[in-house]
Amino acid sequence: MLNYIWGGLIIISLVFALASDTYDHFADTYRNNEEITVHLSFPESADMDRRQPVVFRIGDDEKIHEARWFPTDSGTEVIIPVSEDLPEHWQLVAENQDARDLTTLRAEVLFFDRDKGTAQIVLPAVILVKMRAITQAAFDMAEFAVTLAIGLIGIMALWLGLMKIAEECGLIYKLVKVVNPILGRLFPNVPKDHPALGAISLNLSANMLGLGNAATPLGIKAMEELQKLNPDKESATNAMCMFLTMNTASVQLVPPVTLIALLGVGVAELFYSIIIATAISLTVGILAAKYYARKFPEPPIEELTEIKEA
Repeated sequence: MLNYIWGGLIIISLVFALASDTYDHFADTYRNNEEITVHLSFPESADMDRRQPVVFRIGDDEKIHEARWFPTDSGTEVIIPVSEDLPEHWQLVAENQDARDLTTLRAEVLFFDRDKGTAQIVLPAVILVKMRAITQAAFDMAEFAVTLAIGLIGIMALWLGLMKIAEECGLIYKLVKVVNPILGRLFPNVPKDHPALGAISLNLSANMLGLGNAATPLGIKAMEELQKLNPDKESATNAMCMFLTMNTASVQLVPPVTLIALLGVGVAELFYSIIIATAISLTVGILAAKYYARKFPEPPIEELTEIKEA
């Protein structure tokens, strides 16, 4: 189902981008190929075949702008630094142009009258703005996904290894007995001594301490243990929904590492706000999960197993 949702969102975004770019084309939003008259001023005895700084005025406007005269083998360009002094339309073109450097405008010189100091220039053509943005976002997110996946390999190997050691030496089962009075009420369909409760408690503890990277493999381990109790492998149980809710909205006793890195010591000012916000979200999440668990009750694990075997 999730694949269909993602597929639908991708199709909607592409349709929206195509419609927006089509509107920009017919409405001539960026005035592509529009010839603009500018008045150029060169230093005395300037050689027109050399690259050099110039100043110019746009049409009848008296405001002076700086630029660079840039002759090439295929023609001449005027490289214009983007600033707030430029007309609003020029800034719009600079922001959406298909170029690596968005801080300059490379205007093509169509005609230059040296005696009068006037020139006809054309700004860079702007096309497929939304489509280019979606394509760039897709490549950026693909790169981020690979970087994230590779970065998590070491963390997941470490914590899943520690979980396996704790399970083999019996530490998980001791932890389960400690947390069972609380988690037993939240997960009534999970057996009292099942290792899933230990993984859940470790995951929630890591989230509370702001250890997001450590919580990820522990959460995966908890879901694997809950999946072992799931008779219908194609759908989630109420216990899995409850765990996902608690994992997403767990109380943060320590601010996340990312937030600390961004705000430094200033994050202390958000301490109480974070606790209050996450406590409210956790409470609402648990109540919602309990409501739907009562609305769609599940038989005990033993009955589900008998039904599946029958």
